[in-house]
Amino acid sequence: MKAHDGIYLDGAWRPAASRDVIEVVDPADERVIAQVPAGGAEDVDAAVRAARAALPAWAATPPTERAARLAALRDVLTARKDEIAETVTAELGSPLAFSQAVHAAVPIAVAASYADLAARHPFEEQVGNSTVLHEPVGVVAAITPWNYPLHQIVAKVAPALAAGCTVVLKPAEDTPLTAQLFAEAVHEAGVPAGVFNLVTGLGPVAGQALAEHPGVDLVSFTGSTAVGRRIAAVAGAAIKKVALELGGKSANVILPSADLARAVNVGVANVMSNSGQTCSAWTRMLVHRDRYDEAVTLAAAAAAKYADRIGPLVSAAQRDRVRGYIEKGVAEGARLVAGGPESPRERGWFVAPTVFADVTPDMTIAQEEIFGPVLSILRYEDEEDALRIANGTVYGLAGAVWAGEEAEAVAFARRMDTGQVDINGGRFNPLAPFGGYKQSGVGRELGTHGLAEYLQTKSLQF
Repeated sequence: MKAHDGIYLDGAWRPAASRDVIEVVDPADERVIAQVPAGGAEDVDAAVRAARAALPAWAATPPTERAARLAALRDVLTARKDEIAETVTAELGSPLAFSQAVHAAVPIAVAASYADLAARHPFEEQVGNSTVLHEPVGVVAAITPWNYPLHQIVAKVAPALAAGCTVVLKPAEDTPLTAQLFAEAVHEAGVPAGVFNLVTGLGPVAGQALAEHPGVDLVSFTGSTAVGRRIAAVAGAAIKKVALELGGKSANVILPSADLARAVNVGVANVMSNSGQTCSAWTRMLVHRDRYDEAVTLAAAAAAKYADRIGPLVSAAQRDRVRGYIEKGVAEGARLVAGGPESPRERGWFVAPTVFADVTPDMTIAQEEIFGPVLSILRYEDEEDALRIANGTVYGLAGAVWAGEEAEAVAFARRMDTGQVDINGGRFNPLAPFGGYKQSGVGRELGTHGLAEYLQTKSLQF
């Protein structure tokens, strides 16, 4: 797609008030492929005003009509799925097959789920002598990350529109072209002017202005815990509702009865997927001491297969950050069994698939989110030890448990302090709530739980 040199405001592409620009770079070859506006506070203000003006009519639109617009959006995204995949590959660097299977297909499924939910969700309920109304929360600021650029947009915008809210989207500066393509799709789907608005810009400028804006009722942010903390402080000061989907350091617990080869191979694939740039990745593999050496050998062999299959990291800064963590792992005494800090290619922001053994729970690489293709393998003595290690971080976003019997895995999963657990390789479910415990966030995305974030309740007594 060709980049727009404006922002999408009140149903049209308009010049940004800010003259600053963001250069979009292909991470695989470091070429500048486009420029987009770096919108400022004035652009954010115009977008929020447009969203506020459009709110009364959109909130009053029957849910079936909102569902029809979302169904149209699903159809446009489906028709443009190849273009979506190519755009994500160009600005994020993910291999084209992965862009097609995940970056294009998953958000289409999520859009479809909200088209269905908008039509059949009970926006009123009877509770004794009260009628409880579920009304839109108002103007939503959606601030999205670069790692799943379209999925994270759809996971916020689709439920917001289904609820009757209007939206201002500020996408990550690394992947603005996918957001512009989404804005084109919204326009083509016939969503009324002002209901959805897009301001491309930098987080500390446009993102900050959006989070602080008095015309915004809810800030929905996905990204790092550090930035999430700042957004929560700004929103809290203004008594705004906030939804935060933040970092993770998820544990992949392989119980002694599990099919070890399958658990290790799926676990390595999970970490290497999207070049490790996944907040819910199972970056800590926990293995019983009796099977530990075998697991390390299997993981090193599995990681080696990804050397030519994973894409680059999104930026030079991200590559350098991940390399720094790998160097820290070595310095703190972890044993490198695959990969390392050296760049595997001359051009592009690549990091080799990396596996550490002899990792202890107190090491930096076992506690902090690396956000790259780096797996830490930890040994445990018994089930209580495994549980203590699994729960022993500030995060609680996702996790996995493997066991010979499903019931054994479920019993362990029930004791994990985390928002999602995959049992013996369970599949992603776009209708299940996604979100975290502890410092992994506040609120949930996807399905009816995701829709509820964008609704507020009013009770009428009779």
